[in-house]
Amino acid sequence: MEYRRLGNSGLKVSVLSLGSWLTFGHQINDDMAEKLMIKAYDNGVNFFDNAEIYAQGKSEKVMGKILKKTKWDRTSYVVSSKVFFGDGGKLPNQTGLNRKHIFEACHAALKRLNVEYLDLFFCHRPDKETPMEETVWAMNHLIQQGKILYWGTSEWSAQEIMEAHMVAKDLRLIGPVMEQPQYNMFHRNKMESEYLKIFKTVGLGTTIWSPLASGVLTDKYLGKFPKGTRLGMSGNEWLKERSLTPERLEITRNLNDLALELDTSLAKLAIAWCIKNENVSTVILGASKLKHLSETLTSLDVVPKLTTEVDEKIEAILNNKPVQPAF
Repeated sequence: MEYRRLGNSGLKVSVLSLGSWLTFGHQINDDMAEKLMIKAYDNGVNFFDNAEIYAQGKSEKVMGKILKKTKWDRTSYVVSSKVFFGDGGKLPNQTGLNRKHIFEACHAALKRLNVEYLDLFFCHRPDKETPMEETVWAMNHLIQQGKILYWGTSEWSAQEIMEAHMVAKDLRLIGPVMEQPQYNMFHRNKMESEYLKIFKTVGLGTTIWSPLASGVLTDKYLGKFPKGTRLGMSGNEWLKERSLTPERLEITRNLNDLALELDTSLAKLAIAWCIKNENVSTVILGASKLKHLSETLTSLDVVPKLTTEVDEKIEAILNNKPVQPAF
């Protein structure tokens, strides 16, 4: 397993990590969740991603039970939570990035995950109703109390991230170290254009999600539409309509043909493509079955196959390379 520094911090995370969104506490049973975490850990994964909103807190409870049962050395893994959406409550102060909710969300996550501190604590979305100074101070207070080690953002714009850094610099506080954006062959602008200046100035670690574009960048949707998949779940019709357009399916078929030429799978090709981006700290894998995780954990083997010639073929198929900013 390869490990990369998280932005300008000294923390190192495995380039492949395991997330629990839509699976732990919801799509799979606790026994399978345990098998997946052990499989990942035994293969060198040291980062496990979670959030208060995942299964309304159940995801963190499941992961916490597994961490307690396995008794892994706390120094050997990195665990995260995220704050913004809450764990189901809709009353005032049960959501957002105000000081009260940030503190209470952190304490709840610590309890559910059975840990004394969070390695990473993300602001899951920007909060237009809370002053940036309040959010930055709250995160720094948690750092000072030893309850979190690093704080970051998820799906924030470059402008919002830089605002947080400016506030932190002005107040002599610690700014956000990492961002968790969506990044895949269909969703490229933030990582390949918008964030480029931040990577070069203050630095930014990235823990990317949805490298397979909700499963579209696999071969599962190329034939008859399968049941029991994420896009086939009740309530996800909007996601299916947006993700499985005729144009995307044609691109996916061409990418799958290229993957077969390289003697690999489309899923591994898509993940390796993400890993090749030097600004990616870690790619968060999601899985509901051991065989799927076993496959994607070997995606690092495909990176050497992404030669200049192969990259050109991929770009020709995608035809969506972001416009580079003029600094």
